[in-house]
Amino acid sequence: MLLLAHRGASADAPENTIAAFREAVRQGADGVELDAQLCGSGEVVVCHDERLTRLAHLDWELKRTPLWKLQRADVGTPLGFAPARIPTLEEMIEVLPEHFVINVELKCETLEDGGLSARVVESIDRLGIGERVIVSSFNPFCLWRTAELNPSLRRGSLIDPAKRFHWQANVLAPLVSNHSIHPPRGACTAERVADWRRLGFRVACWTVDDPVEARTLEGMGVSYCITNRPAVLRRGLRNDGP
Repeated sequence: MLLLAHRGASADAPENTIAAFREAVRQGADGVELDAQLCGSGEVVVCHDERLTRLAHLDWELKRTPLWKLQRADVGTPLGFAPARIPTLEEMIEVLPEHFVINVELKCETLEDGGLSARVVESIDRLGIGERVIVSSFNPFCLWRTAELNPSLRRGSLIDPAKRFHWQANVLAPLVSNHSIHPPRGACTAERVADWRRLGFRVACWTVDDPVEARTLEGMGVSYCITNRPAVLRRGLRNDGP
């Protein structure tokens, strides 16, 4: 089972920042999970929230704020860390080792994504990193567009716990995924993992910070464990105790 650092090693560094991705490398993760959105000037930036209220105590809407302004925001101090800024997708890729898996989550809740899928695929293709990227999303239209732009890219369908499980996991996912299903921990059971694996899908479970749970998931056959604490899970998976 591979450990993917959730927004980087976000328990120990500000989420979705260069510091968090470097910390994930230091902690021995196998890869990272990150959030990709378009900012107001069209660049793909790595950020989870649509507004910077939580991250920077600023009432800025990401999609309406140009990159030069976004990068003035401090998204580290409000989370209890050293000052940090929002990186672009390509800046993030540059700091990761060549062996790292990169799970890029496309953040979009609308039918039209404003070109997000196209810009992410363009960056992946230009940088030649497709063999180590998984493009995931809660939005099936984003995954559909990704498939049209580059059918060979690995795609993973995220399961939203607030929506009907059967519709997402058994109807939508097989239509738009070619690689993996990404359920929350509460939706990940041995029976479901076995069913997904029988259909040829890998399972990427989120978000798991307890080594005991991680060992259980590994025993089920989960392929990727998305965690805020990769070092803690790495130690727990190597040892018999938590």
